Amino acid sequence: MINLDGKIVKKDNANLSVLNRGFAYGDSVFETIRVISGKIMFWEDHYFRLMASMRIMRMEIPSSFSPEFLEEEIKNIIEANDLSTSPARIRFAVYRLQGGYYTPATRDIGYVITAEEMESSFYLFNSSDYEIELFKDHYVNSGLLSTIKSNNRAVNVLGSIYARENEYENCLLLNEKKSVVEALNGNIFLVKGTSIKTPPISDGVLNGIIRKQLINILKKTEDYILEETSISPFELQKADELFITNVAQGIQPISKYRKKQFAHKVSKDLLSKLNVKARLG
Repeated sequence: MINLDGKIVKKDNANLSVLNRGFAYGDSVFETIRVISGKIMFWEDHYFRLMASMRIMRMEIPSSFSPEFLEEEIKNIIEANDLSTSPARIRFAVYRLQGGYYTPATRDIGYVITAEEMESSFYLFNSSDYEIELFKDHYVNSGLLSTIKSNNRAVNVLGSIYARENEYENCLLLNEKKSVVEALNGNIFLVKGTSIKTPPISDGVLNGIIRKQLINILKKTEDYILEETSISPFELQKADELFITNVAQGIQPISKYRKKQFAHKVSKDLLSKLNVKARLG
């Protein structure tokens, strides 16, 4: 079952026009949200990021789009798919209504919410082999547009194909200044001693929900010193640990980059802290 503009319909009946602007121009933004037994994880952060993304894209935000209304819409699709007591992954997509070419005929929007079951209620630590490489065929442009989750994900798609063809689990993306920005599916953190670095939003980094949660956790602990600063590719092999964060997996430790093998002590410690925050949140 799919929530299409507030109506719960069967998947086969959830049709969008071939002229839909999300398809025709990538004129769409989305959120990937984790729901545990009907509870939306980090909902406030997701809501405000969605509103910010719509404003950046100059979309008309409906007066009905209150946090309470959208939360209810998500819960409706969870119930319609019998996932009220299960862990679920939600994709909440907002698109501008069709009409016009590059210049939209309207700024009004429609939305689609889909739900699928996930395996675990909370984040599990994955210590299996996870090798990465740099993807250098295309770059992420630093700037505001790169910080939002839009349908314009060509670099991520091409990088994912490159990773699969070369048997890597993931790749790291660079911006036009040749700084490390993020992984194909999440934010990147680098650990060296008690110092933990992550690239700043100004480098073109996705404004990740788990990135934000982890930054808040690190600011409250005396065990590590957090730096939001640009990361050079040359720093990667000198790191003690590298890990990726996203809503679906929480924290994914990286085991190998080129000839360097990494530990995963800090990422394991931080994952336990993240799970505690998710339970309390």
